[in-house]
This record gives sequence, C-alpha cells and structure tokens, in this order.
Amino acid sequence: MAATDTLPAPPEDFDQLRAAILERKASLPKRLTQVAAYALDNPDEIAFRTAASIAGAAKVQPSTLVRFAQQFGFEGFSSLQLLFRARLRQRTSSYDERLRLIEQDSPAVSESMGILNGFVNAGHRSLDTLSKAVDPDVFEQAVQLFAHAETIFLIAKRRSYPISSYMAYAFGKLRVKCIAVGTAAGIDDDVLALAGPRDAAFAVSFSPYASESAAQARAMAARGVPVVSLTDSAFSPLAECSKIWFEVVEADHAGFRSLSASMAFAMALTVSVAEKRRRDAGR
Repeated sequence: MAATDTLPAPPEDFDQLRAAILERKASLPKRLTQVAAYALDNPDEIAFRTAASIAGAAKVQPSTLVRFAQQFGFEGFSSLQLLFRARLRQRTSSYDERLRLIEQDSPAVSESMGILNGFVNAGHRSLDTLSKAVDPDVFEQAVQLFAHAETIFLIAKRRSYPISSYMAYAFGKLRVKCIAVGTAAGIDDDVLALAGPRDAAFAVSFSPYASESAAQARAMAARGVPVVSLTDSAFSPLAECSKIWFEVVEADHAGFRSLSASMAFAMALTVSVAEKRRRDAGR
C-alpha cells in the first residue's frame, strides 16, 4: 500500500465486518474471498490461532491475511484478530465455562466418556448460538411462506439428509403436504419439475456443499419457486439462489460436526408452519 494511501475506517465489531464482507463479496479477489469465507465460517479460529495456521486452513499465503485485513481498514492481521476476540468476550459463555471444566477433567474419565463430553460440549455451543444467529422477523417470513405454500419440497443430500428426512416425517404427522427429494429410482429432477410458483422449497447443505442440492435449488428458483435454505456460510451456493436463507454454524469435536442446532431449527420451523396453518384455518 502506498504511503499516501489512507485506510478506510475499519468495522467496529464483528457484525459490521460481516456486513461489509457480504456487501463486497462479489468484488473481492479469489484469494481474499477464500479468507472471507473461512473467517465467517470459523470466527473462533480466527480469534486465537496463529496467522500461519489460519493461512494453512484457508489455503492461502500468510501475506494474504494481511491484505484481507487492510482491505477492510485494519493496519494488519493482528488488528483484525482483536475484533474477533472482542466478539468472543461479548458472547454469553456460561455453557463454555462449564464445559471447559468437563474437558479439563477428561483425563479422569474413560476415553469414551471424554468423547461423549466433547460432543456434549459442541452441542451446547451450537445451541447456545442458534437463537442469536436467527433473525426473528426473517424466521417469521419463512414460516409465512411455507404456511401458504401448496406443497413444500425438501432438498438435502449427505450430512444434511437427516434434517429433510425428519421434516418430511413431522410434516406428514402434522398433515402438511410435502415431498422429500431423494428417490432410489433417481428421478429427483422429475419430482422437482412438479413444483410451481404456488409451492416452495427448503434446501439444506453444509460445507463441503452438495453440488446436486445447489443445482436443484437454483433450478427451482429459476422456475419461480421460492427457495428457503439452511446453510453455514454467506458464501454457500444456496445463499445466492434463495429468497430467504439462514446461517447456522455447528460447533465441532475433533473435526466432527453434529446436527444439534440444525435439527432444533428444523423442528422449530416445521412446528411453526403447522401451527400457522392451524391458526389460519380457524379464522
């Protein structure tokens, strides 16, 4: 950066940084986009890991982290990290504090119980952040959309499939018409072709994103079918084609991510849609 250049005013908190990244994500160079995606997906890692380890995880050079920080008004990467550390201090940490004690005591328990405690810890952290991650007004918009849809099409593959499978079961019990995409006959596209503008779709995919789910969601949106999606990043391919999308990031244990928060979200959405339909029918 030339000596005469002036840095833009940096964001004051994580929410402002996230908004700035989303506003500029289409114009960021490829490497900076990789850093942005990693930063939004792994804010806790950015807070305390070394620049070298973060660069390795994001598959960029350490100098790219500095360029990314300067792009958003920070003097260097260490200045950017302070913002991520402030985010952690502002979070309610009661669960984290309690469960850190479990981790500290894990040598005293069996290896299997240590693994169980690790997943309990991850589940608590995921659920603890869920309510903060979901905008109530946007959630209500999704409920309204599905409550007025003739048929809800459920799109998910791989790790996301249990979510759509549960929703199909619950919607069936609640007498809400839905179709879960994922046929043994391989006719998913033919099933989705039945959808029209009076229907709606719910798509779920987490990194690494299922290309088939993304393609199906894009095809639905292109035909005028409103798509609501659940994903884990603003850089998800589902975010680009969805009328409404929700970002839920699951904490992990030893690299394994559960579906604690995602399933809680799916349960809440499913029951809320059924309850909205029941109230509307009673008027």
